[in-house]
Amino acid sequence: MMPARIYQRAKNAMQSGRARAGTWVLEFESTSPKRPDPLTGWSGGADTQAQVSIGFDTLEDAQRYAEREGIDYHVVPAAEPRLRLQAYADKFK
Repeated sequence: MMPARIYQRAKNAMQSGRARAGTWVLEFESTSPKRPDPLTGWSGGADTQAQVSIGFDTLEDAQRYAEREGIDYHVVPAAEPRLRLQAYADKFK
């Protein structure tokens, strides 16, 4: 079976909401390299398993699912949030 990675979904940078941020995702990694399509130029491959992503509420749920299904996985640690505290007046210095 293909290896998978489990990571925590980050906040969408294009919107101010936090919907689905913090959920855990299991995604299969592609085993074959992508190559460009000669007609359209888009990159792709025959590996449909790499299109699968499964969402979980907790890391433990994702790990339990992967172990139950016999999926080799590795956990990608979540990035530390960096706060940039700044007063509105600092923009006009």
